[in-house]
Amino acid sequence: MQLPLIACGLLACLAAQVSATALTYKLSANEKACFYTATKAKGEKIAFYFAVQSGGSFDIDYEVTGPNGKYIMDGQKERQGDFVFTANEAGEYKFCFNNEMSTFAEKFVDFEISVENESRVNLPAKQGTSPEQTTALEESLFKVSGQLSTITRNQKYFRTRENRNFSTVRSTEKRIINFSFIQIALTVCMAALQVFIVRFFFQGARKGYV
Repeated sequence: MQLPLIACGLLACLAAQVSATALTYKLSANEKACFYTATKAKGEKIAFYFAVQSGGSFDIDYEVTGPNGKYIMDGQKERQGDFVFTANEAGEYKFCFNNEMSTFAEKFVDFEISVENESRVNLPAKQGTSPEQTTALEESLFKVSGQLSTITRNQKYFRTRENRNFSTVRSTEKRIINFSFIQIALTVCMAALQVFIVRFFFQGARKGYV
C-alpha cells in the first residue's frame, strides 16, 4: 500500500512544479494583445504554444520579451508555434499577439504559457521500500509525464486542424451562398432584359405595319 502513496506524492510534486495558463482569445482587426507570466527563479523552463484557429489566412504576428524589455523571440505571419526556452532572469515575461496586419478579419488564437521547474524532488525513504523501487517509480512517472505531454500536443494539433478545416468549410459555404444569390439576380436581370427587347421588337414591327 505504500507504493501507491509514493506515486501520489510524486504526482503531487510534479503538479506543483508546473504552472500553466491555456486560453483562447478573440483578436480583433488592428488589435495587439499581450499576456504575462512570471518566473520565481533563474533557470526555469517556459513553454509557449499558440495556434490560430480561425480568421483570415490563419496567421498572426507574435513577440516574446523578458524582464527589462529584452526581446527573446518574434515572428511575422505565423500560423502556429511551439517553443521552450530557459528563463535567464527571474521576473515578468510578456507574450504579445499582433493583428494589425488585418483590416477587418478577426482571429481566434489558442495559446498556452507554462512555467516548469525541472528539478526533481528527493522523496524521503519510506519504511519497507528500497531506494531502487523509489527510483524506478520516479523514472516511470517522469516517462508517463512525457508521454502525456506528447498526447496533449497531438490533441492540440488535431484540434487546430479541425477548427481550421471547419472555418474553411464555413467560408466556402458563405461564398457558395453569395454566388448563388448573385447568379439568381443576374438570371432575373437577363430575363427582364430579354422581355424588354422582345417587347421593343414587337412594338417596332407594329409601327412598321401602320
